[in-house]
Amino acid sequence: MGVNSVTARPGKEDSTGKIRDYESVIGLEVHAQMLTRAKIFCGCSAVFGGDPNTYTCPVCTGQPGSLPVLNVKAVEFAIKMALACHCKISPLSLFARKNYFYPDLPKGYQISQYEYPLAKDGYVEIPANGREKRIGIIRIHMEEDAGKLVHEGAFESAASSLVDFNRTGVPLIEVVGGPDIRTPQEAGSYLRGLRDILRYLEICDGDMEKGSFRCDANVSVRPQGQREFGTRTELKNMNSFRHVEKALEYEIKRQIALLEAGEEVVQETRLWDEEQGRTLSMRGKEEAHDYRYFPDPDLVPLEVSEAWIEKIRETLPELPAAKRERFIKQYGIPEYDAAILTASQSLANYYEECVRVSGEAKMVSNWIMGDLLRELNKDDREIEECPVPPKNLASMLKMITDGVISGKIAKTVFEEMYRSGRGPEEIVHEKGLIQLTDVDEIQGIIRGVLEGNPKLVEDYQKGKEQLFGFFVGQVMKATKGKANPKLVNELMRKSLSKG
Repeated sequence: MGVNSVTARPGKEDSTGKIRDYESVIGLEVHAQMLTRAKIFCGCSAVFGGDPNTYTCPVCTGQPGSLPVLNVKAVEFAIKMALACHCKISPLSLFARKNYFYPDLPKGYQISQYEYPLAKDGYVEIPANGREKRIGIIRIHMEEDAGKLVHEGAFESAASSLVDFNRTGVPLIEVVGGPDIRTPQEAGSYLRGLRDILRYLEICDGDMEKGSFRCDANVSVRPQGQREFGTRTELKNMNSFRHVEKALEYEIKRQIALLEAGEEVVQETRLWDEEQGRTLSMRGKEEAHDYRYFPDPDLVPLEVSEAWIEKIRETLPELPAAKRERFIKQYGIPEYDAAILTASQSLANYYEECVRVSGEAKMVSNWIMGDLLRELNKDDREIEECPVPPKNLASMLKMITDGVISGKIAKTVFEEMYRSGRGPEEIVHEKGLIQLTDVDEIQGIIRGVLEGNPKLVEDYQKGKEQLFGFFVGQVMKATKGKANPKLVNELMRKSLSKG
């Protein structure tokens, strides 16, 4: 039975659904496009987009006689990432030529780093099974991106392919993770953690759909308890975290099915096909020697001094993990809340500004994670595009705690704030939404509700206490939600207890 004809099926599972006979070993290679204005070895624009083949020059298209010049800003960005990932930065690193043929590679080689990378031996920590798990980083190195092929028609039967060299020479950092990941879910957590760090450092936008944050996965399986790694396959063509997780889930089951059928796993590169929900064989996996690496004769060795490293270290912001821990301790919010609120620097800043104005840490957290993020996600907006500034959300929450509006009315106020960008005070006064707190007026409404439902009052006093909610609901309905709920509850209990 061929490697591509086996239908994937899970191995033996325990009561929790976890495969117990086999263990998966996953290592991820992440490419992140750096947010420099120019490319890594020339002055062409590195900005995403532009008409095809307009951001090009003799250097990035490999014309005879052209010479590369290293972009120092790209080096600084790479050092920032290395420091954030606890890597050891090499005082001396070399650029090498990685030789292979592909139509979008105009020079016939890619300038990268091989034997002497910029940094190595780092780690990041991710949440796993209620604790922190350390994922090793083997190396972080710099390289240039290739171009992009545009296929006309279906890929298999395309009449022609077009090449756009705008992306050629755009600076990348490659983060090569160790074989420390054991589940697809851990892989997703690791990728999200790396993207958060890149965004906090403001060196990459982390957009997988645009290709500025890309991942290749190496995955193998082995019997539980075995130390030696199994034969691995490399997975490509995954442009979302969910795709990565789904591709890994499929590939793990496919490899287990092969082993249980007495067959061997072939070392190869496979593509994830989202429509079919499966991986497909692409080519045999190349080894490093297949690329014939050798030092680039046009680039001198890169020297990084301790003074330069320390100068860059001083510019590092508070990173996601540290901010998450601080939020938990300083604001007393759950770990789940802190993880969401620190997913981006901008969202964390928004939250802290709201808390500074309102003083309501948990209340702010609830509104941001609920109503605010729901509206932003629905409109496909980032927090930077939010029409409700922090001071307006904080002011609305203060109106709730001061008893000016109820929580129910606040939902209406927030919707109008989000739609119009106006402040809560203006909306509340314009629409007459101020909370009713007059005891005599509320008492009169309660009296009317009870007199209109004598049989239900009798039933309540005989023990049907679930009717209490009905009475409160009738008062809130009569006041169009404006009555202070706490006050209504207190007065209603008193009225019912009098008989």
